[in-house]
Amino acid sequence: MKINKHKLIFKDGTEFEGKSFGANKSISGEVVFATGMVGYPEALTDPSFRGQILVLTFPIVGNYGVPSKDKWESDHIQVAGLIVSTYNDTPSHHDSEKSLSEWLKEEGIPALEVKDTRAITEKLRDGGAMLGKIMAGNNKINFEDPNTRNLSREVSTKEIKTYGEGKYTIVVIDCGEKRNMVRRLLARGIKVVVVPFDTDVMKLDFKFDAVLISNGPGDPTKVKETIANVKKIIVKKIPTLGICLGNQILALAMGGSTYKLKFGHRSQNQPCVLSGTNKCYLTTQNHGFAVKKIPKGFKEWFYNANDNTNEGIIHEKLPFMSVQFHPESAPGPVDTDWVFDYFLKKAGIKK
Repeated sequence: MKINKHKLIFKDGTEFEGKSFGANKSISGEVVFATGMVGYPEALTDPSFRGQILVLTFPIVGNYGVPSKDKWESDHIQVAGLIVSTYNDTPSHHDSEKSLSEWLKEEGIPALEVKDTRAITEKLRDGGAMLGKIMAGNNKINFEDPNTRNLSREVSTKEIKTYGEGKYTIVVIDCGEKRNMVRRLLARGIKVVVVPFDTDVMKLDFKFDAVLISNGPGDPTKVKETIANVKKIIVKKIPTLGICLGNQILALAMGGSTYKLKFGHRSQNQPCVLSGTNKCYLTTQNHGFAVKKIPKGFKEWFYNANDNTNEGIIHEKLPFMSVQFHPESAPGPVDTDWVFDYFLKKAGIKK
């Protein structure tokens, strides 16, 4: 395999030279890091990474190839670019259909092998997530902040999609949903209807029993249509569960506030404590923003054991709740899969 020399350049001028194993193109985005040891196919197809150059801290990537599309979290790779320490071009796994390099090139995603990913990660931890670009030769490109855009609009479904059958129906507002959310609901015998991010759910022409606000990329304050529509759902007291971006959207819809984290939470081992208990769960996370002010009528449901940031809110009386982490995992621990069951019970939905 021919390997070309490219560069990762930060907005402050810092440069890292690397070997290309992806598409031969220049891109810009927000540089972030994730510390998961496994699950790069799921991570790369997670819409929450839209517009970001992802640095994986695990030293060897590509060793188990790329599985079939039905195991991805969306229809295609979502990251703007990929940085790894060591790329393995000879994958070995019974589910592998192609190499990571082949996949990246097919989808037009640049990727670099930069030996000192530790230095990049330390830079991001000290300075926070920052803008950067992957430069391929003389193909120049300007720095661009993806958080200035409504990224949910870019990744959301453009049409209503229905999955499964069942006595109960849950509407998923797709702000960038991971497919495993739908899989986990289907596994519980629920009919799932996925709708675009800006859908006024109250105008749908079919009966439904609850709403799930999905995860998604970027700044939650940019998703104004969803925030406005969630307010209508809450007024009608329809059971609502938010996940990741959905946690922030629910908080904003009810009068709370959000803020940008220094370098975000992107890993499969974030410890979350159930408020008021000594129970701590390992969780998968992927977000750069968090809830600051908890809205009136709600209380903190979970908090992060590392930095005490909010990891979920729950209404004191009504079936409205949300979590900042990913109970559906994919990849990651399944410690919090019970959150789906808890919500269904509170919503009066029997499996």
